[in-house]
Amino acid sequence: MQLGFVGLGKMGLNMVTRLLRGGHKIVAYNRSSESVVHAVGLGASGASSLQDLVSQLSAPRAVWVMVPAGQATESTVKALADLLSPGDTIIDGGNTNFHDDVRRSTELASKGITYIDAGTSGGIWGLTEGYCLMVGGDEAACSRLEPIFLTLAPANGYMRVGGAGAGHYVKMVHNGIEYGLMQAYAEGFELLQKCDYKIDIAKVSSLWMQGSVVRSWLLELTARALAEDPGLSALGGYVEDSGEGRWTLQEGIQYAVPMPVLTASLFTRFRSREENPFGERMLAAMRHQFGGHAVKSA
Repeated sequence: MQLGFVGLGKMGLNMVTRLLRGGHKIVAYNRSSESVVHAVGLGASGASSLQDLVSQLSAPRAVWVMVPAGQATESTVKALADLLSPGDTIIDGGNTNFHDDVRRSTELASKGITYIDAGTSGGIWGLTEGYCLMVGGDEAACSRLEPIFLTLAPANGYMRVGGAGAGHYVKMVHNGIEYGLMQAYAEGFELLQKCDYKIDIAKVSSLWMQGSVVRSWLLELTARALAEDPGLSALGGYVEDSGEGRWTLQEGIQYAVPMPVLTASLFTRFRSREENPFGERMLAAMRHQFGGHAVKSA
């Protein structure tokens, strides 16, 4: 199939590579012309602008947007909407809030343009392992573009999960679960690292991949990281979040679903970004006031 592809970052360029290897014809565009040159070297057709990209596609056109969620995606979708025609399709493969998907789907439908939200999981390993795709949107449009989805995904790794927004909703919950899994591994390995036994945690992480009930892709990646740097000395303890954990927690509140694991995991990330936080200083101050307990100067 022919597909326009906007966004050639770490994931985007790998996705284009996988699609080209699968025999699809890709017209690629990125704000950085260097990335476009790279894509052309892999076999894609390069575009110098969104207008140029659209002009190279045959109707009905399909354009995959793989740029950072938020304003970058919003402005790209709006620009494409002014260039595309009725019957064309825009696919958003980023981590968009599902509320935005529902709004965009309605707005684009008024122009006769179909909008598909594709929750995409696989990270930088997707090129070789494939991308798990959770897709939402019009059923007929998804069926027409299924060859694209099936090429990107591993066997049984693609599913249309519902209407507009459903794909990113499922991906949002997926990422909320991921937060909890990561936190559990982090806490367990910290205990192993601090205990009195001299345990080789890098070897334990590999051991647990052999038939253990806690084996997973995340654990395999943990083993890789520990093999490269057993003490993780090259890293700072600063952990970002990209929004999906917050959105999942908000949905838990909306539907009265208790989510203590996600809550603790998300708040731990918040705390990781603070140095000598006020809350901890307040605790020290209160203990010192009521009990004369020892304190340390900043």
